[in-house]
Amino acid sequence: MSETGEGQGGSKLAMVLRVTSGNFLEMFDFFLFGFYATQIAAVFFPAGSEFASLMLTFMTFGAGFLMRPLGAVLLGAYIDRIGRRAGLIVTLLLMAFGTVLIACTPGYATLGLLAPVLVLVGRLLQGFSAGVELGGVSVYLAEMAAPGRKGFYVAWQSGSQQVAIMAAAAIGFALNRALPPEAIAAWGWRVPFFIGCLIIPVLFYLRRSLEETPEFLRRQHRPSLREVVASLARGWPIMLLGMLLVAMTTISFYTITVYTPTFGKTVLHLSDAESLAVTFCIGLSNLVWLPVMGALSDRVGRRPLLLGFSALTMLTAYPVLAWLVAHASFANMLLALLWLSFLYGSYNGAMVVALTEVVPPAVRTAGFSLAYSLATAVFGGFTPAVSTWLIRETGNRAAPGFWLTLGGACGLLATLLIYRRVAAETRLPAAGRPA
Repeated sequence: MSETGEGQGGSKLAMVLRVTSGNFLEMFDFFLFGFYATQIAAVFFPAGSEFASLMLTFMTFGAGFLMRPLGAVLLGAYIDRIGRRAGLIVTLLLMAFGTVLIACTPGYATLGLLAPVLVLVGRLLQGFSAGVELGGVSVYLAEMAAPGRKGFYVAWQSGSQQVAIMAAAAIGFALNRALPPEAIAAWGWRVPFFIGCLIIPVLFYLRRSLEETPEFLRRQHRPSLREVVASLARGWPIMLLGMLLVAMTTISFYTITVYTPTFGKTVLHLSDAESLAVTFCIGLSNLVWLPVMGALSDRVGRRPLLLGFSALTMLTAYPVLAWLVAHASFANMLLALLWLSFLYGSYNGAMVVALTEVVPPAVRTAGFSLAYSLATAVFGGFTPAVSTWLIRETGNRAAPGFWLTLGGACGLLATLLIYRRVAAETRLPAAGRPA
């Protein structure tokens, strides 16, 4: 994008919309898979108990995250060598194919074991693509951002996911009002997935119009896959710390969005409509806090926000959920989840741009994507399954709060160690002000 165009607010907005379009599709489909988990379980994973069927569904949901590290390295190396624009088009193509496969596969009653296998293949393709989608978009926004405003612009990577959550929740709410539960269980749950398929051509059109980032075009050396892998291996400490940094984000996000509808229905015994209304409000809250805190991190630095909000999560996550299950109601669920949304949005608004700044520049996309993918594979992607298992094993309906507390502890430890390391290596002030 030209410097002249970049100087205009309209061009900046258009750039953000184009580059984040793939993030929208990814999270739209991910949320639908989580919300309609009980229906998907009945259609593709019939089992002797509702718990076993639901766990199989959530494990399939989580399996896609196991492909993310592989996608991060292979597709990340491709983007770091070929270019941001070309790589982001490839990731969207893979994501689209996985979405269509899940939407169109007949159920177990029609195809037998082939049905859950095809759904699993769709999730694995989505996971492979998503392994680099977040990193590619974040790096693109960081490289195109105006000086001193990286935090604000990079925050819209996560912001696009919140728009997807709101859109999916709104569609689900409308379906819930228009169709009886029997129709939704039989075929209605597929309607939002088909809507996702219909918007794929629009997303391709938007992303094809992207231009390469000037920073990438100025780069003299573009590493090969072997060089990328070698660089990542040498930088394993920062990759490990980056994974822990993201753990707080990914656990919180999948708890308050993907798992929230299931928690509301199966644990708090609220209606589908109430659970969807809460989820819509959470997406809106996230959308507000992410750019606000990203912009604040441009002024005060990343480190203070990361330390403060990871510590608050450690201290308050379990007590808030314990209070909620003791006083279950729509209003209380909304209040509790809005607090967790505030913690997530404030932390993540600073975290995403911080991660783009601490990974080696030559392998920025692959490094960011690998750290993020490892966190989602180890922590976030299995959050619905872990939360379901914790409640069953402990008998404590607030047990997901323990998982959130672990995420806060990971974020706090990683922040302390990363900025101590960065300060030692670059002689920057330990306060962690962004470059």
